[in-house]
Amino acid sequence: MANPKMKSFNYAVGMFGTSIPINMLKTYAAIYYVDSLGMTTPQFALMLLIYTFIDAIDNPVYGFLSDRTRSRWGRRRPWLVIGAPMLILAFIIFYNPPAFLAGQSLVAYCMFFYMLTGTLDSVINANYGALFPELFKTDGERAKTNAMRQAFQLVAMIISIALTPMVTKALGYGMTAIVYGVLGGAVILYMALTSREVPVTEEEIKPQLWQSLKDLFVNKKFWISGMANAFYSAAMSLVMSALPFFVKYTLNIPSSQSTILFASVLIIAIAGVSVWAWLVRKYTLIPVWRAALATLAVAFIPLYFANSLVTAIVGSVLVGFGFSGVITTMDLIGAKVMDEDTAQHNQRREGIISNALGFMNRLNGLFTSAAFSLVFVLYKFESGNNPGPEPQNAARFLLTIFPFVMMLISFAFSFFIHFDQKPAAAEALPAE
Repeated sequence: MANPKMKSFNYAVGMFGTSIPINMLKTYAAIYYVDSLGMTTPQFALMLLIYTFIDAIDNPVYGFLSDRTRSRWGRRRPWLVIGAPMLILAFIIFYNPPAFLAGQSLVAYCMFFYMLTGTLDSVINANYGALFPELFKTDGERAKTNAMRQAFQLVAMIISIALTPMVTKALGYGMTAIVYGVLGGAVILYMALTSREVPVTEEEIKPQLWQSLKDLFVNKKFWISGMANAFYSAAMSLVMSALPFFVKYTLNIPSSQSTILFASVLIIAIAGVSVWAWLVRKYTLIPVWRAALATLAVAFIPLYFANSLVTAIVGSVLVGFGFSGVITTMDLIGAKVMDEDTAQHNQRREGIISNALGFMNRLNGLFTSAAFSLVFVLYKFESGNNPGPEPQNAARFLLTIFPFVMMLISFAFSFFIHFDQKPAAAEALPAE
C-alpha cells in the first residue's frame, strides 16, 4: 500500500504546477497589455466578457469527456499528460507577442491566446479537481490534504505573483513566462504520473451528457456553492489584477514594491491554511466556511483606507488570513456536492461536476469585466496612456470597493446550503 503521506504530497503538489501559469496570466495580463502595450480598458473588459461565455460552453464538455474516458491509464491522466504541454505553450506565446503587433491586431492576438490558455487551464483543473474526492474520502482526510495543496498553491502564488515584478524587471515578461511555464508543466506531469486514481471498469455506467446537465440544473446545492464561489473568485481576481494599479496610482510607490504587498497576502495565507484546516477538523465545515467568507469581506475595509506602504501591508495581512480560510474550505464544499451526486445517482461524475463548478467559478469574468467597465465609466481610466483625472480612486475601487461587495454577496449565498454531516474530527483519518 502506498504511503499515505506520499499520496497526499503527490496529489497536493499538483496545485503548485497548475497555479504558476494561470496566476501570472490572470494577474499581469491587464498591467502588461493595458498599461504597457496600449490596449484600452474597454477592449480588455470585452475580452473578459467574451471569454466568460466561451468558458461556459467548454467547461461541461471537458468534464463530460473526462468522466467517459476509459483507458489503461485511467480517466484523468491522459487529459493531464496531453493538456499540460499545450497549456504551457499557449501561456508562453501569450506573453511573447510579436513586436510588430499594434492596434486591433494586438487586441486579436491577446484575445486568442488569453482564451486558449484559459480553456486549456480548464482542461487541467477539471481533471485535477475531479481526482480530489476520488482519492480522499473523509472530511478529515480532505482537510489535511487540501491544506497541503493550498499551501503549495500559495507558494506558487508567491513566485508567480509576488516575485513577478522583480523577475520581469530582470528577465522581461517573455522569458519569465518561459521559466514559469516549464516549471509549472513539469510539476503537473509529476502529479499526473504519480497520483493513482480509483480504477474504472468497462462495465461501469458512462454518464450521459444531457442527463448529467439536467441533474445539475436541478441541484440546488450545486448552484448555491457555485455562485458563492463565483463571487469570491471575482473578488480575489480583482485583487490580484488591481494591486499593481493600486501600488502605482494610489500609493505612488515603485511598482517593484507590489511584491511586498503580494507577499504579505500570501505568506499570511500559507500560515493561515493550517489554522482553518484545524477548525474544519474540530468543527463542522459549513460554519467554518461562512466564517472564512465573512473574514475576507471585512478585511477589505481597512485596505480601503490604506495610503502608505505600511498601512497597505496591514490591510494585505488581513486579506491574506481571510483568503486562506476560503481556499481551505471552498474545495471541501465542492467535494460534498460531488459526494451527494454520486450517492443519489449511483454514477461517478466528478469530472463534469468539477468542471461545472469551474464554470461557475469563471463567471467571475462577468464581474471583473463589469469592474473594468465601471472604472472607465466612473473614473475615465482608459489606459496607462490616458489614466483619467482620478487614477488613484479608480485603483482603490478595483482593489477594495468592488471586491467587498462581491464578498458580501458570496457570504449571503452561504446561508442557503446545508449538508448532513458530523464534525470532521469524528471521521476516520488516513493512517500515518
